[in-house]
Amino acid sequence: MVQRPPAGTIPDEPGSYQFKDINGRVIYVGKAKSLRSRLSNYFQDPVHLAPRTAQMVATAETVEWIQVRNELEALMLEYSLIKQHEPRFNIDLRDDKSYPFLAVTVDDEWPRATVMRGDKRKGTRYFGPYAAAWAIRETLDQLLRTFPVRTCSDTKLSRHAKLGRPCLLFHIEKCSGPCVGEITPEKYESLVRDLIRFLDGDTDEVISRLEVEMQLASDELEFERAARLRDRLGAVRKVVERQQMVLEKDEDLDVVGLAGDELEASVQVFFVRRGRVVGRKGYVLDRKEDLSDGELIDCILERLYGDPPPLGVPKEVLVPFESANPGLYEEFLSSQRGSKVSIRIPHRGDKRELMATVTKNATEEFSRHRLKRAADHNSRARALNDLQEHLGLPEAPLRIECYDMSHIQGSDYVGSMVVMEDGLP
Repeated sequence: MVQRPPAGTIPDEPGSYQFKDINGRVIYVGKAKSLRSRLSNYFQDPVHLAPRTAQMVATAETVEWIQVRNELEALMLEYSLIKQHEPRFNIDLRDDKSYPFLAVTVDDEWPRATVMRGDKRKGTRYFGPYAAAWAIRETLDQLLRTFPVRTCSDTKLSRHAKLGRPCLLFHIEKCSGPCVGEITPEKYESLVRDLIRFLDGDTDEVISRLEVEMQLASDELEFERAARLRDRLGAVRKVVERQQMVLEKDEDLDVVGLAGDELEASVQVFFVRRGRVVGRKGYVLDRKEDLSDGELIDCILERLYGDPPPLGVPKEVLVPFESANPGLYEEFLSSQRGSKVSIRIPHRGDKRELMATVTKNATEEFSRHRLKRAADHNSRARALNDLQEHLGLPEAPLRIECYDMSHIQGSDYVGSMVVMEDGLP
């Protein structure tokens, strides 16, 4: 168990602190306006500590701290250390699934539109995330009728350029054929720019332009071209209908919904840009720390925006509970955005209705997760009982330790241990 540092050694200044176990691994990272005041709380009688906090203190062997100039620096340092060490007693936001994004590779010679998951790449604009891959592919298919940018890989682009023949998508008017010089770089750049503007939410201009072009084609008796423009207009409107306005057009905000029990919680985030819901993302978190609702919101905000998301930090973030330190976290988000960000609870109107919708999504997602959690527990229990039976053990092996040793001709020994508790690593 960690021992209290000597009196007077803990500074009465802002900073981040790290508890380490007997092997020197960081098991918990925190921040404080006053390191002395905050750390003193951990060294009171364990009876008065919350259960999870008492367990952490009992596991820890040492405590260290890093002093900084202000609370914001302490928050940024805490986030950096949590990301680096992934401490077992800190809350961890886990994606409940890998959400797809619609991506445009703007730094390519001939930018392409595609569906991407995983780590974000430089030189690529991301839109979303979308809830399902089929939805984003269907959206992209509709958009290609109006913005026929390439969707092929660089390898396929080079192959068709050497052959001097475009692929099928060119013939069905879902690609402008940059591989064979069917479009100039200037016109292609304009096409990509229009696609990005549309995905950013500036849909009215695109629809108005298509309507004017369609009418002009009809007036000039170019009926085939007018029909193609009509089809493009219909495709664009179909995409717009999927992203119905939920707020005024100048609204850019994120909405955080929360639902859970004493063990875990489901977090749902809706991204609203120019009044439309352009994406959503879900997380599941283990409630390892004994936090109030406000502290939990702060923890979620820190993990969500520590690395700015692909859609950026919005002007406003709506939350279901008041932050435990609203001034600090507004300053944190403002520093990430580069301009003022407000955090607030919606009490009336469309924003309150939107919060109710996001919270409902979080509740439904948590119900599905809880059913899956119960099913996983039952399957693990059956597996442990089978192991007990096959090995002739007196009881199910709730803790399994596996060791492996390696050496080079009797020197340079290296050992490792893997532990399974209740069927989980």
